Amino acid sequence: MNGPYRPYRMRRHARRMRRYGLQPMTIINPGDPLPETAAAMLLRWAWRYRSELAPAYLSLAVALAGWFMHDGHSHVWPLILTLTASAVAALLAGGRRLGLATGSERLYAATVAAAAGAWLSAAAAVGPAHRPLPQILLIGGSVLAVPWWAHRRRRAKVRVERTLAVWPQIAQTIGLAGSHVMSAVVDVWGWRARFALARGQTIDDVIARLPAIESALGTFRGAARIYPTDDGLANRFELRVLDSDPHAEAIPWPGPSVTSITQPIDLGPFEDATPARVLLLRRHVLMGGVSGSGKSGGLNVLMGNLSACADVVIWAIDLKRGMELAPWSSCINRLATTPDQARALLADAVTILETRAAMLAATGRRVWEPTPEMPALVIIVDEYAELADDAADATADADSIGRRGRAVAVTMVAATQRPTQKAMGQGALRSQMDVRICFRTRERKDVDLVLGQGMLAAGWHAHTLNAPGKFLISAPEHDTPRRARAYLLTDEIVSITAAQHGDIGADLDDVSSGAMTDRQHPQTPADTAPDAPNPNHAADSHDAPEALLWAALSLAPAEGITVPELMDQTRMSRPWIYQRLADMAHTGHVTQVSRGRWRAVTDHTE
Repeated sequence: MNGPYRPYRMRRHARRMRRYGLQPMTIINPGDPLPETAAAMLLRWAWRYRSELAPAYLSLAVALAGWFMHDGHSHVWPLILTLTASAVAALLAGGRRLGLATGSERLYAATVAAAAGAWLSAAAAVGPAHRPLPQILLIGGSVLAVPWWAHRRRRAKVRVERTLAVWPQIAQTIGLAGSHVMSAVVDVWGWRARFALARGQTIDDVIARLPAIESALGTFRGAARIYPTDDGLANRFELRVLDSDPHAEAIPWPGPSVTSITQPIDLGPFEDATPARVLLLRRHVLMGGVSGSGKSGGLNVLMGNLSACADVVIWAIDLKRGMELAPWSSCINRLATTPDQARALLADAVTILETRAAMLAATGRRVWEPTPEMPALVIIVDEYAELADDAADATADADSIGRRGRAVAVTMVAATQRPTQKAMGQGALRSQMDVRICFRTRERKDVDLVLGQGMLAAGWHAHTLNAPGKFLISAPEHDTPRRARAYLLTDEIVSITAAQHGDIGADLDDVSSGAMTDRQHPQTPADTAPDAPNPNHAADSHDAPEALLWAALSLAPAEGITVPELMDQTRMSRPWIYQRLADMAHTGHVTQVSRGRWRAVTDHTE
């Protein structure tokens, strides 16, 4: 039957068989599957619908266990009751660790466990056929099955399992043949699954086929997200699919998430309902996006959290006459609304960071640890481009804060529409921004302006964000393009929060406030004739301040002398004092007796 005439011969043979009333013989090829038996079909059906039939399976298992216990272990019914009570308590107290996310789920599981345990103990004692135990099992199992059948996450999990069961065919169709599902989880707004790729396939290949994946899974456009896995392996990826857009509606602000700047701030939820938390301490922040994309809302979230911190001093620059930040004025220690005020504010900030750096050097510390007595300083600038245009000479101070402010807890938060080099004052401030928050951009190329070069090609598509408040965040703890939406603070909430938090914020420490006073009212040795021991140098000598400082330290009492007292005796600035103390402490000529108190190391020093 081989050869080019095989189809013709087979048809001729079939015609002859029909002519003589004979039935053609069925030929089974070795590769064809055998006909499925009724038992196999029943087992396959029972496995396919195992989730829907789970209440029936549980009732059957409890009935069989009751027969077994009553037959040879009827005396253990008190133990069954004890174990049931322990299981119920464990489910109510620790059910969250078992995947029971809500209180209703934990209560349902505890109720089922209590009912099953009580029936099993009764069946072990008197027998499962003793009336009315069979009726109770039938009616109780049916009633308790209703919440199980109606549970949304259970039905979603079944749907996901059946969808992923045909993934090999989907993978073959979209060009990812050889990839397979590793695990799948249903969460609040959809589901996510981990996949292993075939040799030679990468996550970039998956991202390129994202529209085809959405089509094959039958989702709406934009419902699927591709992320690398936590283990960082190149041959794996995570697929997240949304049943509906969780960010379609504005999300009300739940209140402050921190009480200290040392804690990460919750800006809003990601699409999987996890919070987008970011730490601001020792990091500068750049917020970008077109007008109406939600930058002001993001600033309100930051202000609502920072104003609740007792170890933060907030300064702000709003050159739109305070239109955006004025509602928070009760929580802002200093608000600049004109170019001159902005220049003075940034100049004072530079003076503060220099003084703090000198103090750290003098005390042998590397970083400024914020406390209510020694708070961090956060400078918020709304529409930074306005500052670059109207007070261009002040951007040099902003650059200095960007380069040197981290260690001394002086943080800059800058918001602007397009952070071009011109908009950022032609300086290096943008490169110092460690946290990037990108709201919707008008053009694709603006994504790289806000988030950094190459981020658009890496999948950070901020130009596709379709509602105010939606953002992408790039930070050391957020290195994958996950969409989030900032909480919404209405004008009424802003007013209420500002009134409540007005008395929480800290005041500048003595070191920082004294440095500003020294800058605004500088004093030199020529201003006044200091009255201090100076036997070796004349008052107008070049080394007079150093001599006065050494004399004051040498004559200091056992408890030491404070920096303000040294400033009075030498008529020098606070940074100058701290720098000299650092130099002398390095050479071992002075010692810090206690916090803020110093004295010289002499032969009589104990």
